[in-house]
Amino acid sequence: MKNNTTIFFVSISCKVNIARMRLVVATLALALMLNPSFLNSMVDSSNVAQFLYPEFYQCSCPNAAEIVRSVVAKAMAREARMAASLLRLNFHDCFVQGCDASLLLDSTDKIVSEKGSKPNKNSARGFEVIDEIKMALEKECPRTVSCADIIALAARDSTVLSGGRNWEVPLGRKDSHEASLKESNNNIPAPNSTLKTIIAKFKRQGLSEVDVVALSGSHTIGMSRCVSFRQRLYNQTGNHQPDRTLDSHYASFLRTGCPKSGSDQNLFLLDFQTPAKFDNFYFKNLLTNNGLLNSDEVLFTQSEFTKGLVKLYAENNDIFLDQFAKSMIRMSTVKPLTGDKGEVRENCRFNNH
Repeated sequence: MKNNTTIFFVSISCKVNIARMRLVVATLALALMLNPSFLNSMVDSSNVAQFLYPEFYQCSCPNAAEIVRSVVAKAMAREARMAASLLRLNFHDCFVQGCDASLLLDSTDKIVSEKGSKPNKNSARGFEVIDEIKMALEKECPRTVSCADIIALAARDSTVLSGGRNWEVPLGRKDSHEASLKESNNNIPAPNSTLKTIIAKFKRQGLSEVDVVALSGSHTIGMSRCVSFRQRLYNQTGNHQPDRTLDSHYASFLRTGCPKSGSDQNLFLLDFQTPAKFDNFYFKNLLTNNGLLNSDEVLFTQSEFTKGLVKLYAENNDIFLDQFAKSMIRMSTVKPLTGDKGEVRENCRFNNH
């Protein structure tokens, strides 16, 4: 009886969604009749994101979200660091061509992979987990769930399973046919960036200074390589002196595993207080000059506005978690491919044709 009732309500819900899509199509058709340039304005704006909604797979692959979360949970059980790695994939994908899974494409005779860019080489990871999720979804519902949506769902689940706030992920993205090594090198903020540069690169994606601070809070989990912060320890401004905004005791500890040369790949916790828990200790660390990366500490030292947000989030974990969820939704809907744009890849590493 329970199963029959569930099937009945899912069926009703699917019919409602089909009716909803028909209404959208009819509305678009009418808009095009009245204004032929309407489609161009939609494609050229963030309005495309309005075609994404959490129930996108409710009819075509109702177990999609559960499958993604199950694989993510198993991956995190094997290695806690994987949560941060999967979350980072979402950032590095969306900042290049929009949220289209271009980051996942391997190099071919026609494509130069973004995996070889400066921000990603020897750094971006978690691709095998995405492969595992995709294989499970292809078995459940072939050529239905896009790799771009998998990235978005995995980022949400990594956050929630680490103790962060839940949010509904807008779905319906398609996967790109192309990658852009150039955009990957130019669009993703570097760990030694100034605040001005970071804000400019976020605004290029339609994201605000509030988003900059909230999304930087993802560094409450995960690790970073020695090469990403070495200049803060030995030669921050070219005068062979350490960064004055870095706590001296913390700097001494970091030097023990990050010498002036070599050991580039040595890993250090981004938040040494609660490294596996998604909370506001990242911001508390910034208040005491214990941020690991230059791009972290500048949030507290180079702007009164961002400094105020750092203090606010350090004082109130709930406000931070709520804003992080809102900012993740904004970021994960940057320039998505929808409708007949792009494709649903069978293998996230390669185009279908």
